[in-house]
Amino acid sequence: QVQLVESGGGLVQPGGSLRLSCAASGFTFSNYIMSWYRQPPGKERELVATMFSTFTTYADSVKGRFTISRDNAKNTVYLQMNSLKPEDTAVYYCKAVPHWDLTIVNPYWGQGTQVTVSS
Repeated sequence: QVQLVESGGGLVQPGGSLRLSCAASGFTFSNYIMSWYRQPPGKERELVATMFSTFTTYADSVKGRFTISRDNAKNTVYLQMNSLKPEDTAVYYCKAVPHWDLTIVNPYWGQGTQVTVSS
């Protein structure tokens, strides 16, 4: 059974940091491109970061503040979030797509973890 389980969310003050984790099981993790998305309250889900085999991409809004990484031995992808802002408040999701079909119709999604940035 395929599972993506996010953790690490919570309440943090502006300027603070959080590290999100997404633990994968039920598929060959190393064969999958991993991404983080987020959905702010009342808004559409948006792409935050993607880790390809040789490079990473980030949304302009998080460049220089967020870092995506992965540990294939632990089947886990991470999102280190620094200098957090109130506008980073959202539910954060991880997504997995196979490297041979980046436009697959039904990618794997996690259930999401809430991040709230507020003083």
